[in-house]
Amino acid sequence: MSPRSDDVRRYLRQNQELFGDELFLNLKSPNVLTSENQNTDLSSFEDEICDCQKCSLGSTRSEFVFGVGDPDASLLLVGEAPGAEEDKKGEPFVGRAGKLLDKILAAIDRSRKKDVYICNVMKCRPPNNRDPLRSEVEQCEPYLLHQIRLINPSLIVALGRVAGQTLLDVDKSLKSLRNTFHDYHGTPLMVTYHPAALLRNNDLKRPTWEDFKVIKEFLEKKN
Repeated sequence: MSPRSDDVRRYLRQNQELFGDELFLNLKSPNVLTSENQNTDLSSFEDEICDCQKCSLGSTRSEFVFGVGDPDASLLLVGEAPGAEEDKKGEPFVGRAGKLLDKILAAIDRSRKKDVYICNVMKCRPPNNRDPLRSEVEQCEPYLLHQIRLINPSLIVALGRVAGQTLLDVDKSLKSLRNTFHDYHGTPLMVTYHPAALLRNNDLKRPTWEDFKVIKEFLEKKN
């Protein structure tokens, strides 16, 4: 079976988890299968799924962390899962790592409210910040896929090794995932360092800035 067939099977399984068995063809985007009863805006979608209990994380979270930013953003940043601060506030990338991310975005003339949307693969914090289990990802990733369909970004950037591995469904080092445009269900995807890693290791700031210069150039060409 070809890798493309595997992608289609994975997509249909995720779509079924989120929307059930009924599908229809969106004639405006003939290559995309969508659910007949899907939400058409992020706010309505958040209201629908914020009480999710599909996996055990629903019973241990403090807050459901849906995402924040410009609903029409060309740049979508995706982390692994909420941390302790995010779990308290219900917003992704807060605290010291979030402040650093805001500075990086300002350097490419963007912000949380300007042409950027920020979310995580997982909407709930795994206990003790452990890596998400594959079974948990399978329950939560369809939510991310629908967010992507609603936002329709030009570029997705996975922040950190685990986010990159999870989205691309590979077991590779962050170093090997960087400096390449990957494909995530038809949208270009890059992988770079998580802001928290930069706080632990100053040497990572230079390569991260190089990545974001590429991101800026890519988006400027798209516009």
